[in-house]
Amino acid sequence: MTGMLKKFYHIVAFSWYIFVIQSVYAKRNSDKPAGMFVYGGPWKYLTFLNLVLQIVFFGLASVNDLQPVGKGSKTSLLCLCKDLLFSVFAFPVGMFVVLMFWLIFAYDRQLVYPASMDSLFPPWMNHAMHTLVLPIVFGEILVEPHIYPKTKNGLAALGFVSVAYSGWVVWVYLTVGIWVYPLLGKFSSSGLTVFFFYNMLVLALLYLLGQTLNRKVWGKEHPKLTRT
Repeated sequence: MTGMLKKFYHIVAFSWYIFVIQSVYAKRNSDKPAGMFVYGGPWKYLTFLNLVLQIVFFGLASVNDLQPVGKGSKTSLLCLCKDLLFSVFAFPVGMFVVLMFWLIFAYDRQLVYPASMDSLFPPWMNHAMHTLVLPIVFGEILVEPHIYPKTKNGLAALGFVSVAYSGWVVWVYLTVGIWVYPLLGKFSSSGLTVFFFYNMLVLALLYLLGQTLNRKVWGKEHPKLTRT
C-alpha cells in the first residue's frame, strides 16, 4: 500500500507541475508588465526555476518507482541522484520560494509581485507557484525516506547554486538595468550583499530542517538509509 501511495503521489505531483509550467508558458504572448521578460525570459525568476526543479525531481522519482527493489540490495544510482536532488535543492529551494514570497508580499507586494501581475496570472496560478509547493514537498517527506549527503557537502552544493543564482540576478541588472525583483532596487551595494548572505543562511536552515524532518519521520535505522 505504501509503495502504491508513493508511486501515485509522484505521478500526480509530476503531472501537476507539468500543467502549471504549461499554464505559465501559455502567458508568454499575453500583455505583460514592462520589463518582465525583457532579458532571460522566465529563467531569471526563482519561482520559475523552482517549478522546473520540482518537475525534474518528481519525474526522476516517478522513473525510480519503476525500478524493482529487493531486500538487502544496494540503492541504485538513480535513487541516489533523486534523493540528492530533493534533499539539497527541491526541498530547501521550494520552501524558500514560498516563505520569502509571502513574507515580502505581506510587507509590500509591490516589492515582489506588483498588482499589475494580477491581470496576467489569476489567483490560482499565484498559489500554484507560491503556495502549493510547500505542502507538496512536505508530503514527499512523508511518503518516502531520503538519503542525505554529508551535511557539509550538502550545504556546500546549495551554497554554490545560491551564489550562481545571485550572480545571474546581478548580471541581468548590469545588462539591462532592471532588477529581477523590485525589492533589490531598494538596497545599497553593501545592503544587497547582506541580503544575499541572509538568503543563503535561510536556505541553509531550510536544508537542515528537511534533514531533521527526514530523520524524525523515518528514523536513522530505516532499511533504505542503512543500505547505501
